[in-house]
Amino acid sequence: MTSSSKLIDLSASAVVDLLKQEETTPLDLLDALEERIAEVNPTVNALPTLCFERARAHARDLMKRPVAERGRLAGLPVPIKDLTRVAGVRTTYGSPIFADFVPEQSDILVENLEREGGIVFAKSATPEFGAGANTFNEVFGATLNPWNTARSAAGSSGGAAVALATGMAWVAHGSDLGGSLRNPASFCGIVGLRPSPGRVARDPGAVVDDILGVEGPMARTVEDVALLLDAMVNEDPRDPISLPRTGESYVAAARTPQPLVRVAFSPDLGVTPVDAEVAEICRKAAWRFTEIGVAVEEAHPDLSGAKNAFQTLRAVSFAAAHRKKLEDCPDLLKPEMIWNIEKGLRLSASEIATAEEQRAEIIRQTHAFFSHYDLLLTPATIVPPYPVQARYVDECSGVKFDNYIDWLAIAYSISLTTAPAMSLPCGFTKDGLPVGLQIVARPRGEARLLSGAAQLERLLDLSTVHPIDPRTPS
Repeated sequence: MTSSSKLIDLSASAVVDLLKQEETTPLDLLDALEERIAEVNPTVNALPTLCFERARAHARDLMKRPVAERGRLAGLPVPIKDLTRVAGVRTTYGSPIFADFVPEQSDILVENLEREGGIVFAKSATPEFGAGANTFNEVFGATLNPWNTARSAAGSSGGAAVALATGMAWVAHGSDLGGSLRNPASFCGIVGLRPSPGRVARDPGAVVDDILGVEGPMARTVEDVALLLDAMVNEDPRDPISLPRTGESYVAAARTPQPLVRVAFSPDLGVTPVDAEVAEICRKAAWRFTEIGVAVEEAHPDLSGAKNAFQTLRAVSFAAAHRKKLEDCPDLLKPEMIWNIEKGLRLSASEIATAEEQRAEIIRQTHAFFSHYDLLLTPATIVPPYPVQARYVDECSGVKFDNYIDWLAIAYSISLTTAPAMSLPCGFTKDGLPVGLQIVARPRGEARLLSGAAQLERLLDLSTVHPIDPRTPS
């Protein structure tokens, strides 16, 4: 049996290989995680709810099956973001309204992961209802960035990113509306993939045909993200936009260098200010593609309508999902939530129609753009990790933002395109803080995205497979 410390230091793919060779067991992995969580989590507060008793019961049931019938994950433990229901496990949505809520039924996504041999052992921290790219809430407090515990882990999948960076998970579930997967991946030095809408089945929300919000995988390497994506993809009739499996292996795509001819780099997508140091780190990383014969050019699709389209459509979804909460218990909602819900309730039909027209044009522009370029590269976030006490970024490069969403434009503009996008660690600031490069492929082009990202990951060689211990400033 491999020791706990050595297990924690392995990649998810290596751990699954050990499981399939019966050189370790799901119970061994849970023991290793429980030890690591006890050591690390009190410092960073990434996994506020643990369910090891349930996890061990599932592990024992899984181990009764032949190895070949244990699914793609074969008993690999997975934390689930606290916006997603897990049967019998406290699920708070980061809100005092649901502080003691224990669902009887799991989300479609959780059901599918457990069928594929995933063992749910924890809920990862999220801001209230996923609103705001800084992971704090009134139920559990703030989640801290392990590279500097005085800094934000971003959000809303901040708990998942911190758990990965510190070795409290090998893979993790996250979700992404306006960058909720990509922002914390960038801030924490791990990999986060936002798939195309419908690629991962989930319980539909109040807007049943929503194509802005998606569920996706997070891990420390591109191959490990591909491993979890292979287990997550699934068509389910309960999710009306879910897509059937294509038969392709995303792990195989990550392992196989597909030829690239031309990629585009944009420091700002024409929609946002960007910190100069972040932009330069990402530019240098993007130009590494030239070392394998790929042309790199500065270009981006026309996303000029993105701000209005996203702000409007997000407000519509917030009004649909949370209107009753505002009516029934406004005193239990944070100010940003109230602002977003009220914005949605004030919208006219004409304003919504304009936003839909803008989104349609952005999607057309995106498809045309990818007829010329294999990938689009940009910064994943516009600033390095900021002080955790700040609720959000209110200024960048001398530009002040109107609200708590504006600083996320480089991520949410891509959400509108329906294209899959990844945050890949690409370097560090002079203060030693991680920076992520956003890599985007054509809509439904996850295989091309994973292949290209894996090629660049090898060139950059940042060794993100190895977790870190939290770093507290002196």
